[in-house]
Amino acid sequence: MYYGSMPTDGEITFADHAGRFYSRRYGMAPMVGRLLGYLAVCDPREQSIAELADALLASRSAIAGAVSTLETLGLIRRSRSAGERMDRVCIDMSSRRATGFDLSEYQEQGELAREGLRLLDGTPLERRASLLEWAAFADFLVERLPVLEQEWKDRREALRAAGELPDSPDTPQAGTR
Repeated sequence: MYYGSMPTDGEITFADHAGRFYSRRYGMAPMVGRLLGYLAVCDPREQSIAELADALLASRSAIAGAVSTLETLGLIRRSRSAGERMDRVCIDMSSRRATGFDLSEYQEQGELAREGLRLLDGTPLERRASLLEWAAFADFLVERLPVLEQEWKDRREALRAAGELPDSPDTPQAGTR
């Protein structure tokens, strides 16, 4: 039994488009992208596994698997209200992983490339070229991402001040705590 408003054809079409995009672009299972797309447009914002399964005409196990993937990627958040026996999930754009500003990914890539370079120590430059560029690119991103993240935060705040973006649901409103 679905308790939110039933999804519109447009919402389901959008979810399907997101599923194809994330499948094509990132190799994700289509249900992972469908779920992410639906969570971006659904009402209410937080949904249970059962509600998501009903809305997307999918099995609960398919939804649970997609939730697990998105949770691992830091793109959704689970919550449970007092007295509820089920989790609800919603998109979470507050993490560095969700916004693409997580340095650890690029730090790990740089270390992996340097491990390969140690393996090829003393070999011709041409043989090490891919690893050298991989390490240099990873280091470049580790250096530049904090600057881009601050620029994004400044722009986001300007958009909020102009009324073009709402306040973050995770940020206390002025005068509250």
